[in-house]
Amino acid sequence: MRALIPAVSMLLLGAPAAAQTPDWSNARTVEIEMSSFAYTPDTISLRRGIPYRLYFVNNAGGGHNFVAKDFFASATIDPADQTALSKGKVELEGGKSADVRLVANRPGTYKVHCSHFMHSTFGMTGKIVVQ
Repeated sequence: MRALIPAVSMLLLGAPAAAQTPDWSNARTVEIEMSSFAYTPDTISLRRGIPYRLYFVNNAGGGHNFVAKDFFASATIDPADQTALSKGKVELEGGKSADVRLVANRPGTYKVHCSHFMHSTFGMTGKIVVQ
């Protein structure tokens, strides 16, 4: 029984902080502009474990999206912003905007693209780098 107490203590102390609810009121804002065949910025740098508010703005007249399936799947998304995501993408009509508050949980480089016909071919690509 005495050996069990230190083992349980180690498990509890080693529990990930991601289990706690992030403080979304202190989320850092990163604005991502969608325009005709470009994202600005095209490289988004985030730190693991920090709450962010990704503010997507479509400045174009037509629709665009921001597809980052692997990234969104590995992140903790604010439940209030789940409706802005569908199958790993943010879809916006021209002139619209949306927020996605999240915490990046896994370091790495994630590819981003617009899945509309020929948009990525014309350069609407980017990446998210999580450190």
